[in-house]
Amino acid sequence: MTLGEILITTLTIPLIISFISIALPPRASTILSFLGYLPQFFTALYLLAIGAKFNYLIAHIPKPIGDFYIISDPLSNAFGFTICIVSAMVALYSLPYMRHRIEELGLPFEFEYRKYIILYNLYATSMLWLVYCGNLIMLYICLEVSLITSFLLIYWYGYGNRVWVGLLYFIWTHIAGALALISFMMIVWQFGSAALYDIGKGIWYATWLILLIGMLIKLPAFGPHVWLPWAHAEAPTPVSALLSPLTVGLAGYILIRMYLIDPWFINNVARIPLLIYGILTSIFAGFSVFKQVDYKRLLAYSTVSQMGYMMIGISLGLYGIIGATLQYISHALGKAVLFMTAGALIALYHGLRDIRKMGGLHEYVPTISSAALIGFMTLSGIFTIGMLTEYFLLLGVMDVFKNLTTALPVIIGVVAVFIISGYYCFYAYTKIFYGTPRKELGKVKVHRLLDVPLYILGVLAVLLLFPPLATVLTTSLKSTFIILLGLSR
Repeated sequence: MTLGEILITTLTIPLIISFISIALPPRASTILSFLGYLPQFFTALYLLAIGAKFNYLIAHIPKPIGDFYIISDPLSNAFGFTICIVSAMVALYSLPYMRHRIEELGLPFEFEYRKYIILYNLYATSMLWLVYCGNLIMLYICLEVSLITSFLLIYWYGYGNRVWVGLLYFIWTHIAGALALISFMMIVWQFGSAALYDIGKGIWYATWLILLIGMLIKLPAFGPHVWLPWAHAEAPTPVSALLSPLTVGLAGYILIRMYLIDPWFINNVARIPLLIYGILTSIFAGFSVFKQVDYKRLLAYSTVSQMGYMMIGISLGLYGIIGATLQYISHALGKAVLFMTAGALIALYHGLRDIRKMGGLHEYVPTISSAALIGFMTLSGIFTIGMLTEYFLLLGVMDVFKNLTTALPVIIGVVAVFIISGYYCFYAYTKIFYGTPRKELGKVKVHRLLDVPLYILGVLAVLLLFPPLATVLTTSLKSTFIILLGLSR
């Protein structure tokens, strides 16, 4: 088999499993779902290791739609392996957690879990396919499937006023989706095709502006962020563990992919506004974390703060977009772990979410506490891939602004973002897991599927800081971005 045939096969496996899983009992469908993402995880890592760059034609479609094909390069594979490993671990975690949630709702477990698992797999698979799409129409279809399935999961299995929260999420994300679709149609009008390899430089100013606004709503940036704390806090926790770590960052992927085709708008028009906006978003959301008393809502605001990193990276040229790509990986691994720790506390302590009622939980659930420590370290850039993210963002500042005098104000702003992130992470950690243990909580037995998947993601976050994984990842990203951007270095 060729590399293209291997890739299309491993991408198709989770899609097939999505429909098979509905016919299986919960345990079997969970295991099958977990296994379904592993072939593509290892395929993406292998393609990264060899620096493979190729297109694989799925269907030849006449213009103006253009060819449907998958694109394999270090960018798509970096996002792809991240989506696969997080989706696989959260699938395992879903079994004990959704048993708790479905029974809490007073619904029949086996029937509802079958509904849940097909929606879960379609949600995860649509995100995986999105990062390999070589056609904007194909990409938009995947985006819509991810938004609709995640909406249904919130609507049926969420917390609080889940109907209202689901509709809020649906409306805001579809505003972003509609703007993306308008920009895609304008690209088709200009270039006569939606296939990425038919799109050239000189994308219209208005097209870029509409796409950027749509993706800033989806990330989301400060202002349009209002939907995110509600959706991420009230979604069932396995959905939060995909929504926050994976879904929002795909807006960054779309911007990076379009930037690699035609960087002029970001470089010449949006660089400084986007950079300032990213710094302000991170700082505002970072300070907002301290006001939160709900653990999941606290994590949701930290997502807004972390998405500011991606905005900063996209505005900083070659090294910045490497940093933005690494940020997606870092945030995905760290935030998935943290949302799963929040869900574990909800399941183990009958809906416990209020951090004012926590404290000293390390005494009672040490495995959950230690996993949370790794998650917060990843977000803070301490001995994990998060450290590489911060390094490349600062390198991007120096590369774009050339001399220290010009770069110093930006460096101060970016470092302030890093410091605030570290501060709110360890504020939250000590507030929840240290201090005087609450006698009314007590020690509980933790289901292994509520903690083992967290450690797998945590260990990967650490391993990605060191060779060979860090070397393969950064080298392949840099060499590809240099070629696509037409740089000589």
